[in-house]
Amino acid sequence: MKPVLYIVVPCYNEEDVLPVTAPMFLEKLKSLIGIGKIAPESCILFVDDGSRDRTWNIITALAEKSRYIKGISLSRNRGHQNALLAGLNEARDKCDITVSIDCDGQDDINAVDEMIDEYLSGSEIVYGVRSSRKTDSFLKRNTARLFYRLMSFMGVETVYDHADYRLVSSKVLKSFSDFREVNIYLRGMLPLVGYRSSCVYYERKERLAGKSKYSPAKMLTLALDGITSLSVKPIRFITLFGSLVAVLSIIGIIWSVIVQITGNSVAGWASLTCILCFLGGVQMISLGIIGEYIGKIYLETKGRPRYIIAEKTDKKQN
Repeated sequence: MKPVLYIVVPCYNEEDVLPVTAPMFLEKLKSLIGIGKIAPESCILFVDDGSRDRTWNIITALAEKSRYIKGISLSRNRGHQNALLAGLNEARDKCDITVSIDCDGQDDINAVDEMIDEYLSGSEIVYGVRSSRKTDSFLKRNTARLFYRLMSFMGVETVYDHADYRLVSSKVLKSFSDFREVNIYLRGMLPLVGYRSSCVYYERKERLAGKSKYSPAKMLTLALDGITSLSVKPIRFITLFGSLVAVLSIIGIIWSVIVQITGNSVAGWASLTCILCFLGGVQMISLGIIGEYIGKIYLETKGRPRYIIAEKTDKKQN
C-alpha cells in the first residue's frame, strides 16, 4: 500500500521565496505520485507562523489553484519550532509519513525520494543531514560546530549537521504527542521517542530568494532552548561550582584564623572574611539545589498552549 505523504513547510515572512519554492515542492509531490511512490491523497501543508507580509495570501492563492496544497495560519508568531510542530500535529492523523522542510529552498527536495526508500526499508525517522557546510559563512560554520559539540557535552542526543529536514512517520508523531513540553527543540526531542532511524545526506544550496529569518540572536535563542529544554547539566554545574566555593571558603576561614592568631591582620578583617566566604559558599550551594528542583519543574510541568491555529485554507480540516 502506498504511503500518504504530507510535506510540512513552516513559513515566516516568505513572500519573496514562496512563489519560487512552492512550484518546486508541488512538482516533486506530483512526480512521486506519478511514479507510484506515494498515494494520490498526499499533499503539501504550508504553516504561516504569524507572518506580517503577504505570505498567508500567497498560501491561500496556491491552495485555491491546487488540491495538493493546504495551509494553516497561526494566530501570532510562535517561532519556527512551534510552527513546525503545528504542521506535524495537523498532518499526524491524515497521513502515513511527513517530511518537514524549510521554505527557502536550501534543502534538496530531491532527497525526499531516498527518505521514502529508507522508510519503506523500515526506518520510522529519516534525518536529512548536510554533507558539507561550504555554503555557510566562516562564522556560521564554526559556531554551528561549537553548538553541536556543546549539545553533546550537555548530554543532548542530536544528529550532527541535521536541522529540521526529516521524514517522520505517523507512528512516531503519535508517540511524540505524549511529550507535553511548551519550550520545544524538535532536533533533540525526536531522538528521545526511539524507533528505528537512518540518515540521508545531501548538499545544501544557497537561499533561492529573500533573506534568512534566523538572525544571530534567534540562533542563540534556539541553542539556549535546546540546552535548557533537554538538559539540567548547567544547573548541576552551578551546584558543583557552589561546592567548590564552599571548600575554598573553609580554606579561607582556616587561613584567616591563622592570620589572626599570628597577629598579621587588621582588626575586623578576619571576621569579615570568614562571614563573606561562608555566606558566598552557602548561597551558591543553595541556589544550585533550588535550581535543580526548578529545572525539573521547568522540564516537566509546562502547560501553556504551544500554538493556536487561527485559519485554514481547507475549511473541512479538523
